[in-house]
Amino acid sequence: MLVHRPGSARRSPRTALMALPAVFALVITLPATATAGGRGRIPHPEADWAGSTVLAHEGGGSDNDPPRPRVAQTGGMDVSSHQGNVDWATAWNNGARFAYVKATEGTTYTNPYFAQQYNGSYNVGMIRGAYHFALPDVSSGAAQADYFVDHGGGWSRDGRTLPPALDIEYNPYGATCYGLSQAGMTNWIRDFSNTVLARTGRYPTIYTSTNWWVTCTGNSSGFGATNPLWIARYSSSPGTLPAGWAYHTIWQYASSGTFPGDQDWFNGAYDRLQALANG
Repeated sequence: MLVHRPGSARRSPRTALMALPAVFALVITLPATATAGGRGRIPHPEADWAGSTVLAHEGGGSDNDPPRPRVAQTGGMDVSSHQGNVDWATAWNNGARFAYVKATEGTTYTNPYFAQQYNGSYNVGMIRGAYHFALPDVSSGAAQADYFVDHGGGWSRDGRTLPPALDIEYNPYGATCYGLSQAGMTNWIRDFSNTVLARTGRYPTIYTSTNWWVTCTGNSSGFGATNPLWIARYSSSPGTLPAGWAYHTIWQYASSGTFPGDQDWFNGAYDRLQALANG
């Protein structure tokens, strides 16, 4: 509706019609400035990495003196765009033998440093894999799994590639469980897992914390027989595991330390890490 202001020239119908596309364009583009949660772009994917919300909700943090396991363990790390270009040779010389690299988030974000990190870790001799930061309120598990596999989350039986990983943790943009019921969250994870299996031949590793898993899935025991567990707990031990898993495969025990990024133990000797890579 045109409003005539005193002292201003009245616009012609032709002029008014010409102005309409700009109005419609404004209405159409507004959702792109909204937050995550199915309402637009992801506000800060560069600030979302494996454990970024676990640290905020559960505490812990850096540990330059890592806990010494009682059985053979293999040291490693996980990184995202937050680390930028990683000095992989130094990480290798300091003892890191594997790395998980963030590839994607939701269905719109890809890590701009992914190639340097994923290929760089491989080139120095590490066994490496890719992970996806889940946003279950943005799109289906299948849609995010497809996006992940299409943008770095694949797998090959080369002895140097870990199974793709799903990072499922506290919502960095709102409700802890992304507005899903416990059954809905469990179904979303299963949808993601089954799609990755169909696309790659491997069930994805599941990264989570016990507290989040209990709260948001009702402590579902339906994944322990198929999906390796990557547990997040910044303490002197992995603690109680989610239901269904008798043991963890990887333990993220600190957010910083000897290696760039988060600090991890693989729960076994190096030959068992190779076995995981080989499937």
